[in-house]
Amino acid sequence: MRHFLLHGLGWLLALAGAALLANGAHAADPLEVRIGYLGWEPESGPLLSNVIPEPEDAGLRGAELAITDSNSTGRFLKHSYSLQVERPETPEALLERARALHGQGVRLFVVNAPEAELLRLADALPDSLLFNAGSASDALRGHQCRANLLHSLPDRAMLADALAQFLAVRRWQRWLLVTGQTEDDRAYAEALRRSARRFGARIVLEKPWSFDNDQRRSAQADMPLFTQGPEYDVVLVADERGDFGEYLPYNTWYPRPVAGTQGLTPTGWHKTVETYGAAQLQKRFEALAGRWMNDRDFAAWIAVRSIASAVTRLKTTDAAAIRRLALSTELPLDGFKGRKLSYREWDGQLRQPIPLVHPRALVSTSPQDGFLHPVTDLDTLGQDRPESTCKAFTEAR
Repeated sequence: MRHFLLHGLGWLLALAGAALLANGAHAADPLEVRIGYLGWEPESGPLLSNVIPEPEDAGLRGAELAITDSNSTGRFLKHSYSLQVERPETPEALLERARALHGQGVRLFVVNAPEAELLRLADALPDSLLFNAGSASDALRGHQCRANLLHSLPDRAMLADALAQFLAVRRWQRWLLVTGQTEDDRAYAEALRRSARRFGARIVLEKPWSFDNDQRRSAQADMPLFTQGPEYDVVLVADERGDFGEYLPYNTWYPRPVAGTQGLTPTGWHKTVETYGAAQLQKRFEALAGRWMNDRDFAAWIAVRSIASAVTRLKTTDAAAIRRLALSTELPLDGFKGRKLSYREWDGQLRQPIPLVHPRALVSTSPQDGFLHPVTDLDTLGQDRPESTCKAFTEAR
């Protein structure tokens, strides 16, 4: 009897050991994760100010850091991450290179490109998953949304709402709105108008910027007269390229703060963000890139980390499976912003707090206290589910 029991126990232990070995072998199966990085930016044209230009490698460096971070943790699971970089000189070449990567089996992409190019890429690669790390277009999250396109960069609606909440808390509810000449400036101004309606502000005067002179020599003379009008609490500026907005602070007719694309600025990321472990991310980035991390760098970084987090959970690189997990509540992401981040299931936008900064300091972070929501206060920023005009995500379920 004793011999029978020992023999049976040995048999059970052998089975358990075999199962553990099998599971261990399965968990240790190597997995290669190839991510395409697609970057193209049009020429901005001659600037009328001496604004510091956007770094030419904005976005790319964030993706590279995320690859390094992902390999640091992935090696324990035998997951290997690599970045296939394509940054051609024309949008036609960008589409061609994307198709070439697709032909080589790449189905996961991080894209830093304008709205039109993102739409072409998403339509050309329907079985792939793309992360928008370069365009703040509201239309891409609205009527022009694509089911295979997620957004790690905040859109203009989120940025404008973040700023409007702060202004509402300060009771700076009378706005002078100054809008530049580009299509992007007009889109930013429209986002500010929407936020004014949403949070009870009043635009007492709108003025289009129509000068083409060099503001370095004439700001002190031009700006006070240009901003003359009914009394306002704050000057809001929509000048994404930086033609004139840098010269508004301290040159307005009334002694008022300036906010928007210049002055107090809402942004996805900034050097002054240092809490919740962000300082360590900033240091790692500066060691890699030799400069500060900006919003596009962070958007590309969190896009790659979103992919890596999903791959770690799923142990597959299947684009459709990663998309389903990203749009569920099962993939909380740590973005060093003090909150767990997640993608909205109705338009693919990454929920995230928005820092409000001036060049050398963090002023506040939105959502502001007191702005409530039945699900999460992060959805008080940008297009909430009832407001969304995106149909592709509903149709794709």
